[in-house]
Amino acid sequence: MPSPDVLAFFAATTLALLLIPGPSVLFIVARTLEHGRRGGLESMLGVETGALLHVLAATAGLGALVAASPNALLALKLAGAAYLVWMGVRALRGRTDLAAAPGGDGKLYRQGLLVDALNPKTAMFFVAFLPQFVDPTGNVALQTLVLGLTFVALATLTDGAYALLAGVIAERLRRRTRHLSRAAGTAYLGLAGSLAI
Repeated sequence: MPSPDVLAFFAATTLALLLIPGPSVLFIVARTLEHGRRGGLESMLGVETGALLHVLAATAGLGALVAASPNALLALKLAGAAYLVWMGVRALRGRTDLAAAPGGDGKLYRQGLLVDALNPKTAMFFVAFLPQFVDPTGNVALQTLVLGLTFVALATLTDGAYALLAGVIAERLRRRTRHLSRAAGTAYLGLAGSLAI
């Protein structure tokens, strides 16, 4: 178990990183613009579940294996980028119903999960970031798990706040659905580009 001092420092460092919008935040904001606050929150829960999978993989040492395998890394990168391109093109073509609330069938959750789970940069981040706070003389797996769960909990709070804020903005712009669709589509394509690099 990490010491209270290490855990506090980790939480402060994590919070500072999470307050800077990254690809996950852009994805969540785009989903919120498309599907409203509820859709953004559902997408956020999927993203955080994907992050949790990466934490579990890092705890088991699998993240390091993926990061060390160029073929596995490339396959994940291309699959994630292709999925985001598909979502971006679909949004740009207006094939989403911006006026409708999400169906509640878990589709947005699954999409968020896929976006994060297929992002090898997330795996590499956890493999590089978490060990900086682990005491090698202690139970490394337990420390990694506690730190990773702390990260996911803080990410849920910050990403949820971004979704709620984007929901307020989306409600005010609801009459301009075509602009929202273009903004969301552009965000997806930008995310695909950042993932492919």
